[in-house]
Amino acid sequence: MSLLPNYYQNRVCLNVLANSVDNARECYQAAEGHVVLGVLSKNYATDEAAIEDMKNYQTVTENALSVGLGAGDPNQSQMVSRISAVLQPQHVNQVFTGVGTSRALLGQAETVVNGLVSPSGRVGYVNIATGPLSSQAPEAVVPIETAIKLLQDMGGTSVKYFPMKGLAHKEEYQAVAEACAKYDFALEPTGGIDLDNFKEIVQIAVDAGVKKIIPHVYSSIIDPQTNDTRPEDVKALLEMIKELL
Repeated sequence: MSLLPNYYQNRVCLNVLANSVDNARECYQAAEGHVVLGVLSKNYATDEAAIEDMKNYQTVTENALSVGLGAGDPNQSQMVSRISAVLQPQHVNQVFTGVGTSRALLGQAETVVNGLVSPSGRVGYVNIATGPLSSQAPEAVVPIETAIKLLQDMGGTSVKYFPMKGLAHKEEYQAVAEACAKYDFALEPTGGIDLDNFKEIVQIAVDAGVKKIIPHVYSSIIDPQTNDTRPEDVKALLEMIKELL
């Protein structure tokens, strides 16, 4: 099984949540394989339970598993690193300070490991204090270039830019995209992305020249009755990606 996500035209790969193994299979098929399926570590009481269940997701999606924190919960950072070391998924979600641990425990350079940075309110600057302890401290606002270099030092693959609140931080997001392009780093826009703003958000990253883009589309495409991600919406997102590229 490949450790690398299956990017459409080697450029864009969706990230959506899977509510069950069946839901993961349906969404994987709807995206024609150009997706990683998020399963949240927070939903499991033990590492063993998470590993046992997540293996089922890997089986039906050819390892297109994205090990998640759970609403960006920094307290899940260590658990994500531990279970990812065993599972060897295609995608790992991490807070900024958890990137080095995840990469070291994975023992390989292929799996995507993102590092969570947040909008700061200043164009060209991001908050990197997103760890279990640092998130409780005053913000650590640094230039986006420095944040990328720190992530590269730790073995990270991409910037997870969260919470974006859709296009509320558009100018800041554009600066992040330009920096990712400049330093050959992947970008994962996250938070408040829906069927209406998806195309513009991805377009900004494409226009900036970002080589690898993994947009996270979560609650907006989840059926509130079943908690399943709607495969038809995943298909619609893929069609938008095809139009963009």
